[in-house]
Amino acid sequence: MHILPPLDVAALAYFLLAWAGYAIAVERGPGSSTGLNARMHEYRDIWMRRALQRELRMVDAQIMAALQNGTAFFASTSLIAIGGGLTLLRATNEIQSVIENLQVGEAPTAAKWEIKAAGLILILVYAFFKFAWAYRLYNYVAIMLGAMPPASERTTIEAERHVLRTTRLFESAGRHFNRGQRAFFFALGYLGWFAGPWPLFISTTAVVVVMWRRQFASTAQRALTAEVPEKVKVPGAAPTISP
Repeated sequence: MHILPPLDVAALAYFLLAWAGYAIAVERGPGSSTGLNARMHEYRDIWMRRALQRELRMVDAQIMAALQNGTAFFASTSLIAIGGGLTLLRATNEIQSVIENLQVGEAPTAAKWEIKAAGLILILVYAFFKFAWAYRLYNYVAIMLGAMPPASERTTIEAERHVLRTTRLFESAGRHFNRGQRAFFFALGYLGWFAGPWPLFISTTAVVVVMWRRQFASTAQRALTAEVPEKVKVPGAAPTISP
């Protein structure tokens, strides 16, 4: 006797394929270079090059601290969510009794409920490892930023190498942070499985659509890809008088 019915297996397979397919499309797909994440990678390179030209880099250090704090918040949130998932895993009998008393549908078997809860915990553990590694990489980037050559040596080969190393490390940190956030979003879609296989189909599709729109068709993405007009009116500039 199979623990999971064929429809549940199909819904779970759809969920995993949607996650993997979206990740590949965002990071390596044909249109990945136009996505929001790819644009921010470009601005990471611009930031490091401009930081090299500055003699005082206190603002850069403050921005880096803000990035570290945000990553630490998500990492700690992942641990709290894992604790909640473990509670679901231990409360199988109680949850079955609640569903039977509410008469909201057929109560899942203990094995089926534990598989669903274990799957949610695995997703949250994956997210924690991504956030924790991103936090550590941001620490490394902060060290590289502190070790950046002075502005007077910005034209040397060593300064160029240092910027390239820092940028690549910075991009890796951002990539792992994005993967952790992606796991959070798909964990929300995974919650649909607790209501049944069809809700999982619907919630997974909704998550992919929302994430794809924010990555490739949001106002933030359009703002980063907007064309700059040839004539830009600068505030406070003297008006041009035609002869």
